[in-house]
Amino acid sequence: MFHITARVQGKDKFERAMATLTGPQLQQAMAEAINMGAGRVKNVMRQEMQSVFDRPTPYALNAVQTHKKATATDLNAMVAPTYMGGKGVDPQKFLAAQEEGGRRADKRSEVLLRRAGLLPSGYQTAIPGDEWGGPFPGSHDGRGNLRGSFLASVISYLQAYEASGRRKNTSEKRKALINLHGSGSKREKSAGPVRGYRFFVAGTPRPAAGRPRGKRLRPGIWAAMGSRGKDLRAVLMFVETPKYTPRISVEQVRLRSGVDELVPKWIRGRVYEAAKRVGL
Repeated sequence: MFHITARVQGKDKFERAMATLTGPQLQQAMAEAINMGAGRVKNVMRQEMQSVFDRPTPYALNAVQTHKKATATDLNAMVAPTYMGGKGVDPQKFLAAQEEGGRRADKRSEVLLRRAGLLPSGYQTAIPGDEWGGPFPGSHDGRGNLRGSFLASVISYLQAYEASGRRKNTSEKRKALINLHGSGSKREKSAGPVRGYRFFVAGTPRPAAGRPRGKRLRPGIWAAMGSRGKDLRAVLMFVETPKYTPRISVEQVRLRSGVDELVPKWIRGRVYEAAKRVGL
């Protein structure tokens, strides 16, 4: 989070230019220059994220916004991760761990899985790596993130949505269709049972009946696929809660942007332009 402000200082020509302007005119010229500085910080912050993160999503990059613009009555601008609403995670939460280090806050899906007794205490979720077969087919967006619709379907199948939640858990009838055909659609009946799959949880403190070979699998959500469910694929791994080291420095981004030197320069330019318009 960056706060950008500036003071007007100068002599001779600059002071004469300022003297020709009314208070509101001078304040407006300063506000325009400060907002130019905010735009520069925003762009440098996005460049830094592209440099230090592995394939950051457009959602994460676009979250860095000029949260507050300077005005003639308030010469302060603020650049910060901004939650735009919708289904995404609040960017202030996941970017804070990258700046300050420490533990990442639980995602909504992790909260639901933990409350349902499926995700062990001290664990969070991760997409399977190559050693576990890589991401489950159709589960990810190619940038290291699970698709929201896919994750919702898994949580629903595992009956992890709360009774008062917005989404309903998958019915037994629909689960039977998914087990047989894959999507839960009767229209795919011709695909045969090979397309079907069954999600189950392995390695949790609360093992349930009917989860074959679960004790030999790494903790996580798995899918039994193929003929008679013999093909096991990792869907979501349970990993011990990682501790992040700081990867982004707000102070370094500020220094790289050069706003401390550029904003005063831009203020002088805006003041001169405004003074010319009133006949200096």
